[in-house]
Amino acid sequence: MHIGVQELIVILLIAAVVFGGGKLAGVGKALGKSVREFREEVKDDGNSKDPVKEKED
Repeated sequence: MHIGVQELIVILLIAAVVFGGGKLAGVGKALGKSVREFREEVKDDGNSKDPVKEKED
């Protein structure tokens, strides 16, 4: 499923109405950070140790 330009514009307009112009930038920043962190975790090959688990041992 691909999102076209028209659908993207509608989604952005709805988001602007719901969150307001000022908060929309903060929401976008938080969403981008979350996506970036998720991608880093998915790319992780599992060889790195969890710092929390290292402290418990």
